[in-house]
Amino acid sequence: MPEEGVPLSPPAHMLTTPEIFYLSSLFVNQGVTKIRLTGGEPTVRRDIVPLMQQIGSLRSSGLRELALTTNGISLHRKLDAMVEAGLTGVNLSLDTLDPFQFQIMTRRNGFSAVMKSIDRILEMNKLGANVKLKVNCVVMRGMNERDIIPFVEMGREKDIEVRFIEYMPFGGNKWSQGKMISFQEMLDIIRVKYPDLRSVPGHKNDTSKTFAVPGFVGKVGFITSMTNDFCGTCNRLRITSDGNLKVCLHGNAEVSLRDLLRQDNQGEPIDEEAFERIKKIEMDRRDGVLNDVTGSNWGSREQELLQVIGAAVKRKAEKHADMGDLENMQNRPMILIGG
Repeated sequence: MPEEGVPLSPPAHMLTTPEIFYLSSLFVNQGVTKIRLTGGEPTVRRDIVPLMQQIGSLRSSGLRELALTTNGISLHRKLDAMVEAGLTGVNLSLDTLDPFQFQIMTRRNGFSAVMKSIDRILEMNKLGANVKLKVNCVVMRGMNERDIIPFVEMGREKDIEVRFIEYMPFGGNKWSQGKMISFQEMLDIIRVKYPDLRSVPGHKNDTSKTFAVPGFVGKVGFITSMTNDFCGTCNRLRITSDGNLKVCLHGNAEVSLRDLLRQDNQGEPIDEEAFERIKKIEMDRRDGVLNDVTGSNWGSREQELLQVIGAAVKRKAEKHADMGDLENMQNRPMILIGG
């Protein structure tokens, strides 16, 4: 979060829970097998567990993974219920292992709560929860490069993948190339102490390059968007909290799915009552109870959404812009995109 904060969006601009679930089911029915809930901070959402339960029910339609990106501060209080709802993976954002530095960087005193969340995941995994835990650390020169080795050593006895992320330019984060520590420089820092650090095979669509120190339980990953992009194998799509589809994290092109979705509700947010009403109208139409000019045409709206999504994906650039162009591009702050 930028020190000056960000403008709050009106609630009516945000996707409702039924809208999130509908879009989730739409993507799963088209072959998407993994959904990640990000933020802002998803754990502050009052209905986060019921939402995860609804999305988790899509396993019968082909969903395999339901993951969460979080700062970890309140995660430990909801973790058990989330796992029961179907949580399979957690990406936890943590940029330092120094409690004092944590308070400086985040402007809050929550380090112990974050570590409690990490420990709770590891405890639950020992009992068979099988939650994939990844700790994401954005490395910035002059800020937290001294934490690189301690983060690597977290994996000595703990089944954690620590992923070091090259500092990326987004609106409001005061990025400069001088603050960025490259993937190669991070490798060099680690190999001074652990010269036998080695690359390990990953999945073709992984966003990180994975390494391991022989004898360590955990792994080390690097997200190298700035110096060694992975655009050619990236298969990620993002839907922002206000319902815009982004096909590239570093692109500023967006298309609204929310506005199209709400056309059957006079442009108003679709709550549970409206969602059930629209579903019933469509079911009655399919059963021949209603003719094509009565009520809303949900099936037609679904096809429109799929056409818009397909067109956006086809327009995706071969690769994102270089550092200089990204620095000057008008894009949302990361907190308004979702990691």
